[in-house]
Amino acid sequence: MQGMNSTGSITTAAHLESLQWKPRDLPGHIGQIGPMWTRKEPEGWAYGLLCESKHLNPAGVMHGGVTTSLLDHAISAVAWETAGRLPCLTVQLDTHFLAPVAEGQFAEVRVKVNSRSRSLMFLYGEMVVNGTLSATTQAVMKIMAAART
Repeated sequence: MQGMNSTGSITTAAHLESLQWKPRDLPGHIGQIGPMWTRKEPEGWAYGLLCESKHLNPAGVMHGGVTTSLLDHAISAVAWETAGRLPCLTVQLDTHFLAPVAEGQFAEVRVKVNSRSRSLMFLYGEMVVNGTLSATTQAVMKIMAAART
């Protein structure tokens, strides 16, 4: 698996791993588009996806559904962690597509929690490719009650 990094040279899985990114083979929908890459940073977790041919739309760039899936997954993971690992469901996801993502580019997502109540969380996420903001999203997540045993 390879792509272009921010300097325009080839990015490989080994290069991403040298930058402390870890591949995650996850179940379900997100596993179908992965592998998802994660990295722990001082401000929290970063999530990434190396754009492959399977991610492209007919225009030859990352499909908006893939972009939205990546953003939703990252936001859901941050919400889950912030809520003490309680399940969180997407109520609203407002995504703005700002720049295309080409095959071989590595898309990075970072998320911050804007506010929360007892049952809702409001988050903001950005997807950056080679230092260029390519998508933003605002989300409302419903914090679910813990399962009763």
